[in-house]
Formats: sequence, C-alpha cells, structure tokens
Amino acid sequence: MPIFVQTQKEELMLRNLFSRKKQQQEITFLAPLTGSVVPLSEVPDPVFAGKVVGDGAAILPTEGVLYAPVDAKVTHLFPTHHAIGLSTDSGLELLMHIGIDTVKLQGKGFTPFVSVGDQVKAGDKLIQFDIAVLQESGCPIVTPIVITNGDVVAEKNVVAQGNVAAGQQPLMTVVLK
Repeated sequence: MPIFVQTQKEELMLRNLFSRKKQQQEITFLAPLTGSVVPLSEVPDPVFAGKVVGDGAAILPTEGVLYAPVDAKVTHLFPTHHAIGLSTDSGLELLMHIGIDTVKLQGKGFTPFVSVGDQVKAGDKLIQFDIAVLQESGCPIVTPIVITNGDVVAEKNVVAQGNVAAGQQPLMTVVLK
C-alpha cells in the first residue's frame, strides 16, 4: 500500500513548483546624454569597441551633462570624474565613460553631482562636463554606456537610433536571466 497518495491537485502543484521558471525582469535604460546614438563597435577605443569591458551602446553628446539612465546606486566615481559605475537593485552593473582617453585630463572640465553610495533615480544629474575642454585636449567625446556584468543578461536591445534627448527616450532594454 503506498505511503503517499497524491491528488491531481497536489501533483499539479508540485509540478508547477519544480518547473516554474524565474520571472525575467526587463530594465529600460533612458538615454543618459543628449546626442546621437553610436554603435559600441564604432567607439575609437578597442577596449570598448571590442566589448572587453562589457556590451552596450554609445552616445556622441551634444550637451555636457550625464544623467542616470536607471534607478541605481553609485558604486564607483573615478577620482578624475570622467567615469561612473552604477548598480541597480536587481544587480545589473553599468559603466558610463565620458569620452575616450579623458582620464588624462585629471578631472579638468568635469563636475560631479553625486558621490559613491548615493541612490539615484533615472534622470538625476550625475556629472557635468565641458565638451570644448575635451575636444581641445584631443579627446573623442563619444561616451560608452556598458553593462559590466553581462553574465546576468539574457537579452540586450539598443532601441534608440539617431538623436536622443537625455532622460526622455529609452536607449536600450535589458532582460535579466
């Protein structure tokens, strides 16, 4: 005689419990800059173009203000203020690097509005920068926006093309595993 007899309802419940897939979360990144969207592969730096740091997109800015693309915590703010790292509550990590080779400016032309540990909302002002200072120093101003922990990403889609307005239009969507 069987010790455990299952009803159809119990069997269905157990099957659902063990076969249930984790609900995938989609995150929308707002454009963090006003300017034109550029494929990451066209960034004039092999580390970003080759997706060594991570996958994402880039923007050629027409205005010198970087905004938060998502609600997140500031996890890194480089001492030279040319790059910032954010982490969402769901664990997605991103790096935004204003211009190329801008570390050589040693902070000249950059004004941060946040500190490490700050919680930011999508659209919050992060860093102001002087495009003219970057250009006069010979630094390309194209700005990569990359996901640095791609292992948690099931799908990434750059949804913006052409010109974008900071904080107004989606740049890309990411589905987490």
